[in-house]
Amino acid sequence: MYSVFMSTPERLIESTRELLWERGYVGTSPKAIQQHAGAGQGSMYHHFAGKPDLALAAIRRTAEEMRATAEAVLGGTGSAYERVEAYLLRERDVLRGCPVGRLTMDPDVVASDELRAPVTETLDWLRDRIAGIVEEGQERGEFAATLDARAIAATVVATVQGGYVLARASGSPAAFDTGVQGLLALLFAATSPSA
Repeated sequence: MYSVFMSTPERLIESTRELLWERGYVGTSPKAIQQHAGAGQGSMYHHFAGKPDLALAAIRRTAEEMRATAEAVLGGTGSAYERVEAYLLRERDVLRGCPVGRLTMDPDVVASDELRAPVTETLDWLRDRIAGIVEEGQERGEFAATLDARAIAATVVATVQGGYVLARASGSPAAFDTGVQGLLALLFAATSPSA
């Protein structure tokens, strides 16, 4: 499944990322990780102290990847509205859900301060990044000055995460798309006529 050039620790981390996304923390056993990675038990425990240590490495990697993917569109060119729009419309595997957002529904991850930290930090970063873009837009006269940038940012993140839930529940990405289109219409209405 993985490249022969990928090291054993990398295969273990990537396998754990996939399994956490598919099965959650409890459903991801060390044996399943080892089988998925094509690694022996000795290899796993040689590189990681145990399942929590490996899960933390996987969650951190997933969080870093989510930030990089979001930054690729949020840090792009265009107006503030266009950058938020690009984030909302970027290609996603909607029916699979968000690999970071899904971790918030995992009781074992949420119960662990250590495992929850990268999730919380990533969602906080995303809200802060979007709020900063809205503030930039306000400073340039693109968005109404009366908008609460932090509330808008929280709404953007909630729409994306909630859209994943609605899409998974209905078995169709249409629910996600409808939520995004509704939010974009509201955001467009908040743009300055001169922008």
